Amino acid sequence: MLPTPRLVSRAIAPRRRSRAALLALASLTLVAAALPPPEPTALGIGDPLFPQLGNPGYDVIAYDIGLTYQDNATPLAAVTRIDARTTERLERVNLDFTHGTVASVEVNGLPAEFASAGEDLVVEPLLPVEAGAPLRITVEHTSDPRDSKGAGGWIRTGDGLAMANQADAAHRVFPGNDHPADKAYFTFRITAPNALTAVSNGVRVSKETRGARTTWIYQTRHPMATELAQVSIGASAVPTREGPGGLPVRDVIPAKDRSALEPWLAKTPGQIAWMEGKVGTYPFENYGVLIADADTGYELETQTLSLFERRLFVNDAFPAWYIDSIMVHELAHQWFGDSVTPRTWSDLWLNEGHATWYEALYAEEKSGHRVERRMREAYRLSDQWRASGGPPAAPRPPSPGQKISLFRPVVYDGSALVLYALRHTIGQDAFDRLERAWVREHRDATAGTADFVALASRTAGRDLTAFFRAWLYGERTPPMPGHPDWTSTAPARSAHSTGDAPATRPAPAPTGTDPLPGSAPAGHPPH
Repeated sequence: MLPTPRLVSRAIAPRRRSRAALLALASLTLVAAALPPPEPTALGIGDPLFPQLGNPGYDVIAYDIGLTYQDNATPLAAVTRIDARTTERLERVNLDFTHGTVASVEVNGLPAEFASAGEDLVVEPLLPVEAGAPLRITVEHTSDPRDSKGAGGWIRTGDGLAMANQADAAHRVFPGNDHPADKAYFTFRITAPNALTAVSNGVRVSKETRGARTTWIYQTRHPMATELAQVSIGASAVPTREGPGGLPVRDVIPAKDRSALEPWLAKTPGQIAWMEGKVGTYPFENYGVLIADADTGYELETQTLSLFERRLFVNDAFPAWYIDSIMVHELAHQWFGDSVTPRTWSDLWLNEGHATWYEALYAEEKSGHRVERRMREAYRLSDQWRASGGPPAAPRPPSPGQKISLFRPVVYDGSALVLYALRHTIGQDAFDRLERAWVREHRDATAGTADFVALASRTAGRDLTAFFRAWLYGERTPPMPGHPDWTSTAPARSAHSTGDAPATRPAPAPTGTDPLPGSAPAGHPPH
């Protein structure tokens, strides 16, 4: 990805000028702030795949993000307030932020200097912030939906906007600590023309109309990773229904498609009940699907409001059983990836492997597409996937300028294959206990591969380190327990040399063809 150049201005105390004047000034001056030596530097927390993502020295507690929408051709005026606590003494504070213009920054109520460095906004408070002290950062900025060119962040829909922030694009929308290791609570305050509807993660707490504009406020009741944030603005309908145990289910769809989409929306309560029967109670305050009139090429598990492309539901390109299973894939992520969030991006297999696993189980139980046949095909291709994309828990970095290429087949079916082998190794009962314990013990937290290995060993009553070392980190796929006749095709020489793989699973069969029973159509991969 080639980041859009970001130009920022020297901070000016908000009391001296109106917010509108500050934003206008920032857009006209286009002069980087000059911080005293040393030069501002982009930092990171050393993620193996995104080393400059996230920032050291503080832990975010809550975000309060105000967004004012005009139209898709105009940057949104925005104010982001971050409440955090320092973990070390900070003379400068780095925030992840790009593709927007900053007008002013305050730290603990005092104006601060700021400048850009790579995709970081580097802030120098008037006074250093001591370790363990509260830290409130207020940034007045724009949030630009234009020219995203597939880099993530805002996606423009047929009637407004939605977000697609995975893996590292939330900082194209708002400043923050854009790494899943730092989860926080969110409040969104969205102002839009009265004809439009604004929805975000969490629960709506107020709606107020003044003149031609309405402000909607939403709050999450559970912490959330930045990459799971979602805001939808558009000519939307918001149908509601009740899920298991009275769970509120609300969907966000193009108003014009309400009747056509209702048969699909009506499936959600049953899908939630099915997942609860596998792993336990749904972990959040509500759920629903956001069906956007946009061509993203993927679906996305944004927390409590999973993002889907409209085309998935309104034409006959995909078989019904496949759409059902993909809906369950994104739903399963609410437990695996959203409630239990990966500590590093190399732990992505825990998200996608589990979501693919429950997607496959659902397709087997509801439509007769056998998991065993799907896993045998995955085993056949596994060595090729490992050669091109790395083993499941040590994936290769995404291709330059193609962050979505991180989502390779090895993190989908290649990682579900690990779970299939684990179930054969420890038995169905132990496997089911492990799955329930995983989402229960790490609810609302972050966890990594080592945590899963430890819990699996404890649940099985024996050390599984060697099993996981081979299956998660080996260049070649180990023999499949219970299936000594399964073989994996050796990778071609070119697969070793390219170091890359497409960001899709093997392609879906269009209507009128007969997809391999038990295999997932692809070419339209979920995240």
